[in-house]
Amino acid sequence: MPRTAPTIAYLMHLTHYDPHWVAHKATEKPFDPAVAQAVIEALRGYGFNALVVSVGDGVVYRSHPELRKSYSVPMQVLTDLAAQARAAGLEFIPKFNCSMSAINCHNDWIRAPGQSWYDDLDHDEAYYAKTFELIDEVLAACGGAKRLHIGMDEDHNRSYSQYVATIAALRKRLKQRGLRTLMWSDAAISYPNGQIFVEKAQAALAHCAKDVVQVLWAYGDIPTKAAKQVVDSGHELWGAPGWSDAKQAAGYVALCRRLGATGLLMTRWMKCVAENRQELLDCIHRTGPHYRL
Repeated sequence: MPRTAPTIAYLMHLTHYDPHWVAHKATEKPFDPAVAQAVIEALRGYGFNALVVSVGDGVVYRSHPELRKSYSVPMQVLTDLAAQARAAGLEFIPKFNCSMSAINCHNDWIRAPGQSWYDDLDHDEAYYAKTFELIDEVLAACGGAKRLHIGMDEDHNRSYSQYVATIAALRKRLKQRGLRTLMWSDAAISYPNGQIFVEKAQAALAHCAKDVVQVLWAYGDIPTKAAKQVVDSGHELWGAPGWSDAKQAAGYVALCRRLGATGLLMTRWMKCVAENRQELLDCIHRTGPHYRL
């Protein structure tokens, strides 16, 4: 049976939440479609075949208008972006970060302004209901998808068993909609206070369904041990190298090639707006030539 062609993907941000981004939310600018089009054209030149789009509260939801922020754009902008990606030969893959952490803030996008941390989010069924109302609205607006990225990096709030159970619950609901699940793997984190994330990643490898694709991010070293752990667990491996060091990207991609990885994911953690245009394109030109499996 022939091997499915590898996925060479790029992650584009309508918005994002982490402590640095949160500090600038009051002045965050709306997503710029013209910059996105330039990025898509650059990706085509290096043979990319998928566009992952981090949605969050970067769009206005009909189902939950209370999530609208000053930088949220009409849903039609995302509809058009999905169409542009497909016209360029790129699979469209939505991303929602379902991690929970009062420290890392990845799930702050799903809270309305002034909403308490426990409203909706402290009750599993209410959380899943709200999350999938948003996911379903995006899927309908963008003509569906085959895969969806659920985030899950740097989750402080959940216990190990809750973390694994959340992945299973999200995967079940996505499978019911005909979607394959992608998630971040924190298994390559090397800084000491990130060990909790490493151990949760290892719990996911041990207990989560094997069809959940593990996107192993490593922005400094070449994560030989962690990558082998992913492959040995029976999960598909996607490599996510850093954006600044072409040598590290080349080395990590070579490792992925040796281990039979099925995908690669490039990103630059900055918003797709005019002031970031050149840096976004420079990142693609700097490391894009190495993205081959």
